[in-house]
Amino acid sequence: MAGHIQDRWYKTETGPGGTPHKVKTDRHGAGLRYRARYVAPDGTEKSKSFPDRKKREAERWLANIEADMSRGHYIDPTAGKITLKKYAEDWLASQTTDPATRVAVESRLRLHVFPHLGSRPLASFQPSHIRAWTRLLEDTGAASSYRRVIFGNVSAVLSAAVDDGYLARNPCRAGSVRPPKPSPGRVSPWSPDRVFAVRAGMPDRLRAMVDVGAGCGLRQGEIFGLAVDDVDPLAGVLHVMQQVKLVNGHLIFAPPKNNKLRDVPLPDSVATALAAHMTAFHPAEVTLPWMRSDGPPVTKLLYFTTQEGGAHRRNDFNAHAWKPALASAGVIPSPGPGERYKEAREDGMHALRHFYASVLLDAGENVKALSAYLGHSDAGFTLRTYTHLMPTSETRTRKAVDAVYRKARKRPTAR
Repeated sequence: MAGHIQDRWYKTETGPGGTPHKVKTDRHGAGLRYRARYVAPDGTEKSKSFPDRKKREAERWLANIEADMSRGHYIDPTAGKITLKKYAEDWLASQTTDPATRVAVESRLRLHVFPHLGSRPLASFQPSHIRAWTRLLEDTGAASSYRRVIFGNVSAVLSAAVDDGYLARNPCRAGSVRPPKPSPGRVSPWSPDRVFAVRAGMPDRLRAMVDVGAGCGLRQGEIFGLAVDDVDPLAGVLHVMQQVKLVNGHLIFAPPKNNKLRDVPLPDSVATALAAHMTAFHPAEVTLPWMRSDGPPVTKLLYFTTQEGGAHRRNDFNAHAWKPALASAGVIPSPGPGERYKEAREDGMHALRHFYASVLLDAGENVKALSAYLGHSDAGFTLRTYTHLMPTSETRTRKAVDAVYRKARKRPTAR
């Protein structure tokens, strides 16, 4: 057995003849009688007390401790008392991801996890608790893709708790727990008519943003952070080097998502649009901290700035430029007096990236190259997102045969 059982109501004494016998202690009849004691793997002594007539229960408890030690599943009982909220906060503070990611994860945990699971001790977690919580999350009406992200955050916290010895196994990975399913929706790219209609509805000083998004596939923050030095018209290349992000209310410069610095082919049409934009609206130097609100200051000569010469804030841009352009193009309805624009999650600036991807795939570009241009973490993600937009073998066959016939019709007829 891993330890021993101490009877605190009796002690053994040696009589005059050398015979041991039990005598009552000062604690006889008061408090818990048995204390099960053992030495943990870290060399510290641990114990748990049991009432009178529960010696067998104490022995079983010690036997389970010994079995857990031999299997490598031992969890310090005192460590397991830490709550999910306390551990998650400490875990989040130790993460080395960029500040914007930490802020987003903290927000999801605070809003959707802590109110339901935050006060529960780690050692008490069972798969049933996760199943009940995922059902509550589903009842909120949040999108499946968003619920899946939240579930992934919780699973990451509990996996770390397993690694740190606070939890024997991650209940999110139990066979009876079903993570939220990936969103079944397919990307529906905009038509060229819609792209140019939205472009026409943008303010003059921001109109070329649409060209950069639809013609080079940049993300919104990357467009906000596009610097003059990053564009090389002679080489036909656009270097994606940074983005503008909003972290805890502060604008910062940061590397592109996933730290994917990349070069994107610069079409002549986009280069011409940027040149015209630069002539009409002179670039402005913008200084922002790098990576963190207290990071070192970095100055960039940006193509797109506010009228005051500052970097764009995502929410302000969406409310005062992007959504009005969507409404002018008929993508979303115009609000009535005193009303706000409708939510337009599917028609955010990300729609320009989808358009860019659809154009390249239709032209026969391979998925690996498209993934590199978009700055995705791997080509598999690109394939899963856009596979339904790739020309089928039947489409390629028709195009190939039609091309042959077009060439044949252009040849002079022999006489």
